Amino acid sequence: MYLFANATIYIGLAIAVYSLLIITLGISTKSQKLVNSGKGGMIAIFVCAAMAMLSLFYLLATSQFQYEYVTDYTSSELPIIYKLTALWAGNAGSLLLWTFFLTLYMLMIAYSRKMKGNPMVPYISAILMANAVFFFFILGFIAKPFVLLDTVPTEGKGLNPMLQNPGMIIHPVTLYLGYVGLAVPFAFAMAALILKNVDDFWIKMTRRWTIVAWLFLSLGNIFGGQWAYVELGWGGYWAWDPVENASFMPWLTATAFLHSVMIQERKNMLKIWNISLIIVSYAMTLFGTFLVRSGVLTSVHAFANSNLGLYFLIFMGVAVILSLYVLMSRYNLLKRSAGEFNSFISKESSFLVNNLLLVGAAFAVFWGTIFPLVSEAVRGTKVTVGMPFFNKVEAPILLSMMFVMAVCPLLAWQKSTVKNLRKNFMIPAILAVIGMTLMVVLGIQKAWAVLGYGVIILLLTTHFLEFYRGVKARRKMTKESPIVALYRLMIRNRRRYGGYIVHLGIAFITMGIIGSQNYDVETMKTVALGQSVELRDYRINYDRLDQKKEGINDIVYADVTVFKNGKKLGTFQPEKVFYGNWEQPSSEVAIISSLKEDLYIVLSAWEDDGKATFVVKVNPMMDWLWVGSFMIVIGALFAVWNGKYGNVTPRYTGVRKEVS
Repeated sequence: MYLFANATIYIGLAIAVYSLLIITLGISTKSQKLVNSGKGGMIAIFVCAAMAMLSLFYLLATSQFQYEYVTDYTSSELPIIYKLTALWAGNAGSLLLWTFFLTLYMLMIAYSRKMKGNPMVPYISAILMANAVFFFFILGFIAKPFVLLDTVPTEGKGLNPMLQNPGMIIHPVTLYLGYVGLAVPFAFAMAALILKNVDDFWIKMTRRWTIVAWLFLSLGNIFGGQWAYVELGWGGYWAWDPVENASFMPWLTATAFLHSVMIQERKNMLKIWNISLIIVSYAMTLFGTFLVRSGVLTSVHAFANSNLGLYFLIFMGVAVILSLYVLMSRYNLLKRSAGEFNSFISKESSFLVNNLLLVGAAFAVFWGTIFPLVSEAVRGTKVTVGMPFFNKVEAPILLSMMFVMAVCPLLAWQKSTVKNLRKNFMIPAILAVIGMTLMVVLGIQKAWAVLGYGVIILLLTTHFLEFYRGVKARRKMTKESPIVALYRLMIRNRRRYGGYIVHLGIAFITMGIIGSQNYDVETMKTVALGQSVELRDYRINYDRLDQKKEGINDIVYADVTVFKNGKKLGTFQPEKVFYGNWEQPSSEVAIISSLKEDLYIVLSAWEDDGKATFVVKVNPMMDWLWVGSFMIVIGALFAVWNGKYGNVTPRYTGVRKEVS
């Protein structure tokens, strides 16, 4: 098994190098036969990556402790699902998963029916193949997944308890699918520039790829936040941790890219900007990987210290320098073919403002993340940048983006008149002002919260009006029922209305963020058996303290009965779990959720006489964060489902076909 598993890595590396060289040679000599040979190599390296991953799955599932990776991340007592998902618990396994996804994407593009005979395919294949060579090299010489131990231990070290959560089964996979997915539009963009195809063909061909990558990045961040909320026991969902930031930055730049490409498609504008955005998005995926694997910044999410970060930093630097060189070499061509803005009050202008805000948000996160490294290099002291900085900087940017999202649907392309603006925004503006006034009357008086909820009302109203007017216009032409008209309107404009659903989801997420960040309350109290902890409308009675054993783990738990306004909600069990093969215990919190708020109960400590210390927190509007996340997923899926490629034919024929 050892020889076979390692052979898959080294054979994959050899074939990847061969394919890269032979495709490059085929491009330079315009030989389709050589290109086809390189494309054949893609099948082989995909098989190698798949067999390597299946081999590691088998070793993990069967507890083959003679392998270092299996010993480091599993134990015989570990449930089978977590034995398998330990594949992405460490550097080597997670990079193997990344390589598998990369080779899969590469194969799908090279043999896509839509791309058959397309002259861009050899260039795209070569760019993605260069990525594959790098990852196979890392697996073969730096982070080896199949290393044998000199002495076979009787038991493994086990999996970090924080990773034994359903969220951690999905979170890394979705993030890697998003990271790798952004390499696809990057490869298309570079291929288009090399071929001097400065139209929007590459954008139309990668539209679905980009949305899918964005969707997976969204899912990765959502599952990560949900995991942090239920597993870490601190009552929050986003701490602006360096590794959280690493996955958030490419999401922001990819979001900007998805909006700005619409301007290029409709108005032939922002070509240089769009290519720059996709270069930055791709670079951010590599930068995030550098942060996670280098150990330069402390994070609960990061892997152990290794020298992997240096390799990713070098690879990222080379990729960025080469891509910027290609961009600058085509700068005049891109500039000559670009369109111009006709008015500052137009849909395309609102998209540009949205882009600037998103990129500004990404830069603020980037600067806050790397500032400890900069301060240490310049002053010799590592200055920590925490949540207060990020919240203070990002909050006004978020509200500004929400405002732009609110007004954008009702703006016209090219130019909007003052009369149309007054007509379109009179009702939403009045409703927003009324809503903010009612909030102040009801006791919501923090300025940022009132302003934020006012902007959300404005966004919800303008989007409702967009749906309403679309249905009204369709019914006038077709005489369909409202439900049928709405269904057909959305089906025939999937991209637009899928985007609107995403906007509504972000509005609901913002509702949750504002409520939970501005109006959460927390208390810590030590009580004896029979006593209670009170917070707002809740009373938590402490009924019993006991312990139990599950396998090699010891669990201490408390029975608590929760009342709200005197009404019994039920009995719950916050726990503290002590793992037989892990030093640090973990908290299993009790959460009682409603659309209004969450009650969050943590068993913090206990004494021999039965007294226990509880941390109790009320998080308003938390469920809206998860509802909004669900809507984002639905909107993205709706936008991408059965999407069609543009009927665009590139001018350049590239590689000639040889008659064999």
